Order: sequence, then structure tokens, then C-alpha cells
Amino acid sequence: MKHAHSNIGYFLVLVLGLVALLPRTMQAVEYPVRPVRLLVGLAAGGGTDAVARIVADKLSEQLAQRFVVENRTGMGGNLANEAVINSAPDGYTLLFTGSNSTISMSAYKRLPFNFQRDTTPVAGIMRFPNMMVVPPSLTVTTVQEFIDYAKANPGKLSMASSGYGTSVHLSGELFKAMTKIDMVHVPYRGAAAAYPDLMTGKVHVLFDNITGVIEAVRSGRLRGLGVTTPTRWPSLPDIPAIAETVPGFEASIWYGIFAPKGTPPEIIDVLNKAVNAALADPGVLARFEALQGLPMPMSSREFGEFVSDDVERWRKAVEFAGVSIE
Repeated sequence: MKHAHSNIGYFLVLVLGLVALLPRTMQAVEYPVRPVRLLVGLAAGGGTDAVARIVADKLSEQLAQRFVVENRTGMGGNLANEAVINSAPDGYTLLFTGSNSTISMSAYKRLPFNFQRDTTPVAGIMRFPNMMVVPPSLTVTTVQEFIDYAKANPGKLSMASSGYGTSVHLSGELFKAMTKIDMVHVPYRGAAAAYPDLMTGKVHVLFDNITGVIEAVRSGRLRGLGVTTPTRWPSLPDIPAIAETVPGFEASIWYGIFAPKGTPPEIIDVLNKAVNAALADPGVLARFEALQGLPMPMSSREFGEFVSDDVERWRKAVEFAGVSIE
């Protein structure tokens, strides 16, 4: 009889233990049960926004809940970063960002958060170069001709960007530092906002994400001089790498998704698997190819290691270019 009571007690302990685990297990299975906000720190209409919407549409389809892109611009994307970091770590407010956030860790001196410490990497999305573009009215057709023109006209050229501290801005600052040319920086609220002035020659050069600028180059509204990867980009073999003229120049770009620190690992796992499945979808791959990007599927841990390496790479670039944003 005593043995029977002992077995019953053991059974009750086992059942109670399993019950205690249920909420954690069910949370992963039931996520998401309402729409998910995907914050983008750069303006609608640019390359970052375009890729975010491709991914959001696919996640909405896969997880049977709406993933809603919300553009929150300002401070080189850091207003969106701060909003996500300060949100509940429940998987319903996510951040779509990229190199601008790892740049900011070195370029901004007084941010009220630490991006790497205060976020959880979810999944890598896509990698690609920036492209150096000029208006057709500017009589240069190569990177070297641009450098020569800038040196012959010091201070007369202006460099547009999508805002302080973005990869677009820092790519230009790195180019200025390595070529020892003088250009006036003109920041806009997103690269798309700079296009009208660039196309009409009011500003003279932009180092924009290839995803946002490629159609303007193909249509002849802008002239592509070079890409910011160390070698030519596979899908654009006729566009030189800037490094062919400026040895050592590199400003490679990427996108990824992050969650607030403390988001349950089960939710991170659901999102990571959904993103990696999206990156294997032929329709998504075709749209990435049209934007000249390459997918970067990886685990959350692998993505975190990638981000750590990128923080260090941009730290060196920020120091080399002497960029400091208060």
C-alpha cells in the first residue's frame, strides 16, 4: 500500500512538472496570435523598406498573422532601434535593420542604448553592396575621373546621404577620407528623398544601397561608377568595384531582423525558421535577385556572430574616416 502511494506521488510530481512546462511550449506553438510590427528606421521607398516589405509579406503568409512594416525615421535609424529595444520582449515588435545599426555603435557618442547588448539577433536576410552614383549632368564616367574632378574643384561637390550614421553616409565619408577629397555632406530623411536633387544635379554623388538605386541606374537617370564590395558584384560585372581604383575600400551592407533582449528563445526559433524558409522560397529569391541582393540564411547564433564581426569592421571604418556624431 505504501508502495502504491509512493507511485501515485511520483506520478503527481511528474504531471505537475509537465504542466509547468506547458506555457513555455505552448507559447512557441501559438506565436504569433496577433499582428506583428516590423519597425524600419529608414524612409519608405528606399532599398531597406523594399526588402523589409518582401520579407514581411512572406512571414505574414507563413505564420498566418500580419507582419506590418512601420517606418520610423530619424537619427540614422536609431529612433526605430530605441523603440524596439524599449518594447515588450514578446515577439510582437521587431526591428528590420542592417549595417547602419552596427555603424551607430561607433559613430554615435551618446546613444541611450547599446544595440548589440540590448537586442537579440533573430535572422539574417540579405547582403549587397552600396553603389556610387552621380547625375548624368556630371561629366565623369569613372571613379578616377570623379576623384580628379573633385580635387580640381575642392568644396564644390556635395554628397547626399540617407542621414547621419547610415551606411550610405559612412560609405561616402570613407571614400572622402581614403581619396583625400573635399565634399559637403547633405543628409536627407532617407535616400529616396535625395533622388530628385541628385537627378537634377543639385547634389552630386550618393553611395546608396544597390537595392534602392539600381532601377535609376538602369534607366539612365543616374550613372553608376562603382560598388562598395571588395570585388565586382556577381550580377553587375560591368560595374567596377571602387577598390579597383581605391585599394582597400570596402563598405559591404546587409539586412537582418532583431528582437528586444529577453524575447523567449522559442519565439526567436519560430521566427528564425520562418525567415530561413522564406529565404529558400523561389519567389522571394527572384525578388532579391531583381534587387541585386544575395540571401544570408543562418541560425540566430550564427547571425549574432556575424553582427559582432560587423561591429568591429565598421568601428575601424568610423575611426579611419573620423566620423563622430553627437
